[in-house]
Amino acid sequence: MAKIIVNGEAQEVQLPLSLSELIKQNDVQQPEMVSVQVNEDFADRTEWDSIQIKEGDSVDFLYFMGGGSND
Repeated sequence: MAKIIVNGEAQEVQLPLSLSELIKQNDVQQPEMVSVQVNEDFADRTEWDSIQIKEGDSVDFLYFMGGGSND
């Protein structure tokens, strides 16, 4: 098992593991609405299947919310 950090929390995963597989394992809701950073670099959505997670990687799933106030 390999240790990685996902959204600030330690997680053990079985390698090899692609970024798209990690997204599925973490039950990310609406993956089409999520941006992903691997080691603080944004991952291009078209490369999610080819990006391989490595021991010690830090992955963040970022959800962008719209909204604000109309004053």
